[in-house]
Amino acid sequence: MLKVIAIYDQIQSGMGTKDDKMLPLGGKNTSIGPSVMMEKFLKANDLKVVACLYCGTGTYLENKTKVSQKICEKLEQLKPDIVICGPAFDYSDYAMMCAELAVAINQTTSVPAIASMAKENEAIIRAHKAEIHIVKCPRKGEAELNKALENLCTVAGQMARKEVNPDEIKTYCF
Repeated sequence: MLKVIAIYDQIQSGMGTKDDKMLPLGGKNTSIGPSVMMEKFLKANDLKVVACLYCGTGTYLENKTKVSQKICEKLEQLKPDIVICGPAFDYSDYAMMCAELAVAINQTTSVPAIASMAKENEAIIRAHKAEIHIVKCPRKGEAELNKALENLCTVAGQMARKEVNPDEIKTYCF
């Protein structure tokens, strides 16, 4: 099985609410948040979450360079095969965090990273879709979440195996 590390905000990690924006950077050596829901899709792509990192969006936005550097250092230690940032749904601060971290991870580590967010984050998508794969997902509470998570795991599997099918990726990503 290929190793996945997921990156979540305070809400998706289950470590806080929208008001807990200053949650410090942390991690768990187990599946939390959306990665629990993704397990069957991960398994179908020969992937397994080995750790989840999390950070409050406020902590990230106030300390982007430091948080990004710490995450990249941790990834170089843990050596996953792929990093999944998100899904961020329609949460704009979290979408920004996902996109910027995926770019930083791809630029400064040997580990590939992808992001996932809803179309409502169009400015973020427009700014970063040429640099990273951004997998489409619904807004929070909308239908088709399972299909979006399945697509996210398909893209992650292809990236981890370095067997990217560009035509398929185009249908799943912005």
